[in-house]
Amino acid sequence: MNEPQKKPNEADADTVTAPDAPETAAAPGEEAAGSDGQGDTQGGDRVAALEAEVAGLKDQLLRTLAETENIRRRAQREREDTAKYAVSSFAKELLAVADNLRRAVDAVPAEQREQDDVMKNLLVGIEATERQLHAAFDRGGIKKMEALGEQFDPNFHQVVFEVENTGKPGGTIVQVLQDGYTIHGRLLREAMVGAAKRGADEPVSRVDTQA
Repeated sequence: MNEPQKKPNEADADTVTAPDAPETAAAPGEEAAGSDGQGDTQGGDRVAALEAEVAGLKDQLLRTLAETENIRRRAQREREDTAKYAVSSFAKELLAVADNLRRAVDAVPAEQREQDDVMKNLLVGIEATERQLHAAFDRGGIKKMEALGEQFDPNFHQVVFEVENTGKPGGTIVQVLQDGYTIHGRLLREAMVGAAKRGADEPVSRVDTQA
């Protein structure tokens, strides 16, 4: 006899599990793409930081080079100035010698010079010595200032007295008592002068003392 067909056991039916839902697979390269994007960002930040650091170091280097060059030029100018003006004190003492030579020549009247051969020869020697001294001055950058007829400048002239009724504008130098000198354009000794007196109604002329 055929055995009756067995019905499925309810307990067995309860134990039957549904097949697992298939997991969603990640798109090929999605994970890799995510990690690569983060790496690119970090790499870009790193490059930017390095470029900023290089730019900062370059700027610092240029500033240092510029400062070094300025120091070198300043030191060179100081050496040149020292070489130019180191003899200023000695040169100022020699100016007194030049003054005395000129006074000796001017002290002899022209008539006596022509009549006395001894005096004439002596003055010729003094004048030759004076020329040699001024030639040495020229080689050392020492120049005599021409003050006569110039307008008084407190930077280069010292007024010892004033002269009235000269017919010249006030402040005009009408007499030079002692010549002034410069050394390489810098004042070595101011000139001692007499200047025309300014009239009461004469406007005051301002002297521009700025270089």
